[in-house]
Parts: sequence; C-alpha cells; structure tokens
Amino acid sequence: MARKISTDDGRAALAAVRAAAAASAPPSRTDNATAVRYLLQLLAEKAPGNSVEVRVPPFGAVQVIEGPRHTRGTPPNVVETDPATWIALATGAEHWTDAATAGRISASGTRADISTLLPLRP
Repeated sequence: MARKISTDDGRAALAAVRAAAAASAPPSRTDNATAVRYLLQLLAEKAPGNSVEVRVPPFGAVQVIEGPRHTRGTPPNVVETDPATWIALATGAEHWTDAATAGRISASGTRADISTLLPLRP
C-alpha cells in the first residue's frame, strides 16, 4: 500500500506547483509528483471503488467509483491525463469538457466520465 500523503504535505506541494506556474517555471518533479498523488488520494477517498482507473503517468493511478471490479489486464473504464491537466481539473482551474475537447483527457468506457467528482476541493 502506498504511503498516505498528509494534508499539510499535499497542500504544500500544490502551493509550490501553483507558485512555479505563476512564475512561468516548471514545478520540481517532487512537488509535481506529491501534488498529483495527493489529489489522486483525495479522489479515491471521495469515490471509493474499483470500476474506473484514473491514471496520471508517470506519477500514479487509482481505482475509484463503486461498481464491477476488474482483476486482470486493462480495465474497461480508464481515464488518463498528464500531471498539469490533472492538477487543473482536480483543483477547479479547468473544466472537464474544456480539457476533453482539447484532447488532454483520454476517457474510455461507459463509466469513465468523472467530471461530476471534480473539482475535489473548491
């Protein structure tokens, strides 16, 4: 089981990522990874389950939403996006439809639309 990220550590990483974006600089890999994993952790707490896999390579993936569980191979319901898009979606800085229209979200399967779960924190 992955180490749980504390609220303080998660918020600090998010603040560092936002500060880097405001300065038009890339965030540190550690801050970016911690922010992504923290937000994935919040999603898993908000919508526990195993029917949809949310992937944010290279930093993490979680299974969420109650329903049929998959046990082998590629799950039937997958959401995948890059770290910057995930952070923007999860924090409310960007809307699901805008990111999907721009092609920054790959969502396959009948249950892969997680837009009703976002943003995680207003």
